[in-house]
Amino acid sequence: MSKQNVYDNDAFFDQFRNSRSREVNFNDCIETPILFSMLPDLRGKKILDIGCGMGQHAKQYSEMGADSVLGIDISEKMLAYAKEHHSAENIVYRRMAMENIDTIRDAFDLITSSLVFDYAEDFEGLMKKIHSIMKTDAKLVFSMSHPIVTAWDGAYDRYTRTETGERLYANLRNYCREGLRKVNWVVNGYECYHRTVSTLINAMIRAGFVIEQCEEARISDDMRKQYPALFGGTIHRPEFIFFRCGKSDCLNH
Repeated sequence: MSKQNVYDNDAFFDQFRNSRSREVNFNDCIETPILFSMLPDLRGKKILDIGCGMGQHAKQYSEMGADSVLGIDISEKMLAYAKEHHSAENIVYRRMAMENIDTIRDAFDLITSSLVFDYAEDFEGLMKKIHSIMKTDAKLVFSMSHPIVTAWDGAYDRYTRTETGERLYANLRNYCREGLRKVNWVVNGYECYHRTVSTLINAMIRAGFVIEQCEEARISDDMRKQYPALFGGTIHRPEFIFFRCGKSDCLNH
């Protein structure tokens, strides 16, 4: 499996850290509120956060009553930031690629992930590994870039615009052509994997999950009007997709 570690690239890490430090950003205004609305009660729960990044979610889980939180990430820079800024007695941060989670000798009440699974070459294999370290009544709650977004291959503009730059509609091409995408975004050769919505759903089902809830990114018209340069395109397409899954008793083949 490919194990991408773009966040240890200085330019990419600095851009990500700067974007998250702004009061208005996609993560805090769109992604995190929806993800957190799908979480079960965290009190007393044993939680694994896959691709924990800078540790914001792990710290919030701790403050929401989690018994313990294990945050894993492949990026040394991300983990160093998490340990410095978002530590707590019941949080452990560990450097680990998500593809290696089957080496964890433990079981969890809740597994979460925020915008990380786009980097997984074998999504179905990852789902099976996650399933194997969940307790019987555990939940999996995660977000990904929406397949409409990951379909972009860098060969065309994301939007068709007016002469003054207003976004008229989102462009979509090669949606059904799945696989690796390499585009120039912050760094040259940024990589992610594109899959259709049906591929994602069927992979979860075959891994043994019951899909309990699915959401697509949304934001208010007021926010779009207030920050058109940032959120103007969200009227044309959802940036993210979210799933909440329960663990079924057997795998589906």
